[in-house]
Amino acid sequence: MSEKAFDKNSKKNVILFALLTSVICSVLITVAAGGLKSLQQANMELDKKVNILKAANLIGQKKPAKDQINKLYDTHIKEVTVDSQGNITDTYEPGSLHLYFIQDNDSSNAGTDANAQIRGYILPINTRGLWGKIQGYLAFENDGQTVSGFSVFSHSETPGLGGEIESNWFQTNFKGKKILNFRNEFVSVGIAKGKVKNMPKNLQDHYVDGISGATLTGKYLSAGIKQTLKKYDAVSITFRQKNLRALKNGQEQGIQQ
Repeated sequence: MSEKAFDKNSKKNVILFALLTSVICSVLITVAAGGLKSLQQANMELDKKVNILKAANLIGQKKPAKDQINKLYDTHIKEVTVDSQGNITDTYEPGSLHLYFIQDNDSSNAGTDANAQIRGYILPINTRGLWGKIQGYLAFENDGQTVSGFSVFSHSETPGLGGEIESNWFQTNFKGKKILNFRNEFVSVGIAKGKVKNMPKNLQDHYVDGISGATLTGKYLSAGIKQTLKKYDAVSITFRQKNLRALKNGQEQGIQQ
C-alpha cells in the first residue's frame, strides 16, 4: 500500500508550519532579550553616572569615553545613605535617604574617605511631569543652600516644549540659585512662568527662566524640587552648620572649604 504524498499546501500543514515558525521566533526573541538585558542595564547605569557628573559640573555636554566616566565617578562621587537627621548610616531603615557627595581626593590617596574634601552634594529628583515621571539630579555647594548644577536623567515631556528641561540653556540657569531668602528662610528654587528678569528682585535668586508653552511642566518640576528639598532638609542644615558625619566609622568630619 503506497504512502500518501505529503501536501505542503494542505490546511493542516500550513497551520503547523505557522505555529512552528511562531515558536522559533518567540524563542529567538526571548534569547536575544535575555542577552541584551545585561547590556541595557549597564548602559542605564553609565547614563546615570553621566548625569550625576553633569550635575556636579565634572563633565560638559560632550560625553566622555566610558573609562573616563567611570574614573571620574569613582574618584569624585560617593553614594551615601542618611537617616532622618542627616547622619550617615550603613543600614537602610524606613525614612532613610540616598544622596551623593561631590568630593575631591588627595592625589596621593585618591579614593580614600580620610583624604576626601566634600565640596558639595547631589540630591536625586523624582517627580511628576506632564506626561510621566521626571528624574534628575540637583547639586549643591557645601554651603547647603547654593545650587551648583542640575541635570535630567529621564522624562516623557513633549519635545520642543516641556522636553526643553533636558537642554543645556535650561539646566545651566540653575547654577547659583539659592534655596534660602535673605532672612535665611527656606523658599526652594522653582521655574518662573516667564523670564526671571521680569520678576521682583527679591525673588530672582530663587527662580530660573520658564519654558515657553510648557507652564505645566515647570509647575510640576518646581513642586517636585520643593518636595525633595523639604525631604532632605536635615542634610542641607547639617551642611550649613558644618557638622555632617562624613565617615562611615562614625567620626565627625568637618566640611572642608
